[in-house]
Amino acid sequence: MSSPMPVVEPAGSGLRAATSAGVRTIWFDRPDRRNAMTLDMFRDYYAALVAADADPQVRAIVVTGSGDWFCAGADPAALQGLLDARHRDQLVDEFGFEPQLPLTLGTPIVAAVNGGAAGLGLVHALYADIRFLAAEARLSTSFSRLGLIAEYASAWLLPRLIGVGNALDLLLSGRKIDAAEALRIGLVQRVLPRDEVLAEAQAYAADLAAYCSPGSMAVIRRQVWSGLETGVADAAAEATRLMAASLAGADFSEAVASIAERRTPRFAARSGA
Repeated sequence: MSSPMPVVEPAGSGLRAATSAGVRTIWFDRPDRRNAMTLDMFRDYYAALVAADADPQVRAIVVTGSGDWFCAGADPAALQGLLDARHRDQLVDEFGFEPQLPLTLGTPIVAAVNGGAAGLGLVHALYADIRFLAAEARLSTSFSRLGLIAEYASAWLLPRLIGVGNALDLLLSGRKIDAAEALRIGLVQRVLPRDEVLAEAQAYAADLAAYCSPGSMAVIRRQVWSGLETGVADAAAEATRLMAASLAGADFSEAVASIAERRTPRFAARSGA
């Protein structure tokens, strides 16, 4: 019997979400505004990520946009509001989450970038582990063209994802790049027709949910991001310690048993999820 269709429900300001086959899909859902973000929407998005990460039924997260855009960045009205010092203080002091929160979670995040992404919208894609991009989409950092600096650690993320020269090119110029260039410089991992992007990203995430240990993925994610700030000797020493622990763990035993029995592994939910 086929699985029931997931129920899509509101998930906060300008968001909706649905869960199927261990995958929580979160949509930026203001298509009439190109999914531009208000402060409340930004805050609720991070809250939705935290909730997904804490749900033992969720083993991978997909983030996408409604309509023809992924996310156009900050809502113009929100930008206008930031001319007021009180609103700037609210953004900095009262947001409620660390900006780098997506990197601290244990659940892998796949961005299904179904359309254009700029500024903060592009940053949300950068915080994902894997990026699927619509062939029709254009991407831009935008910050320098608004008189702003590289926001939300994008100056830390981009050099590590695409190299210093490419990062400076995109950040200094704020120019738009097409899908072909994004793929060539390694900014995205897949380019597909717009109407295939979400389904392919969800299929990839469902494969992670079905066949990969949640505990292993959480540790690997932490190894990669923390390893960008440590030397190879420290990274290797930590890996040796973590390897010994994983060899003694239940997930390794289950994986060996599933191979011998020619079946899909039945990994337990991540501890602490």
